[in-house]
Amino acid sequence: MEEQVVLVSEKDEILGVMDKMQAHENGILHRAFSVFLFNDKGEMLLQKRAADKYHSPNQWTNAVCSHPRMGETYMEAAQRRLKEELGIETPITYRFNFLYKADVGQNLWEHELDHVFTGNFEGEFKLNEEEVSEVRYISIDELDKEMSANPENFTEWFKIILKEYKQHLG
Repeated sequence: MEEQVVLVSEKDEILGVMDKMQAHENGILHRAFSVFLFNDKGEMLLQKRAADKYHSPNQWTNAVCSHPRMGETYMEAAQRRLKEELGIETPITYRFNFLYKADVGQNLWEHELDHVFTGNFEGEFKLNEEEVSEVRYISIDELDKEMSANPENFTEWFKIILKEYKQHLG
C-alpha cells in the first residue's frame, strides 16, 4: 500500500489523507518534519539520499525529513524516522514550523507545513540503505561553501529549510 500523507490547512487543521505520490504530483499541502542533528563540535549531520529514491536521489540533505502518519504526532514521527533511516535514538527538541513549496523535479512538488526539530548525536549509525547511502558531519561554514559551489548536490527543500533554520536559530 502506498504511504499516505496528512493533508492540512495553513493552520495545521487536518483535511484528510492522500497517497504520498499523488500529493507530491499535485503539490497539495501536507504535514512534514525535518530534523537537524549536530555533533559535540557543532557540526551538522548530512545524509545522502539513496540512489533508488523516487526523487532527489544521491543528493545531500539534513539528518531526516519525512511525514507523520495520521494519528502520529510530529515528535513521534521524527523519532520513528531517526530509527528507520539512521538506526539511532536520540532526544530532539521542537524549534519552529513554516510553510514552503518546492519543485523537486520530475513534475513533483513538496508543499509542506514543516515542523523543525534539533538534537545532538555522537555515536554509530546503522543506515537503512534503501533510504540513505552515507552520512557525514560538516561545519556550517563548509556547508555554505559547498552549497554555493555545487547547489545541485543538495535537495531543494534542504536549501529552503536551512535558510529558515538560520533565520530562526542562527
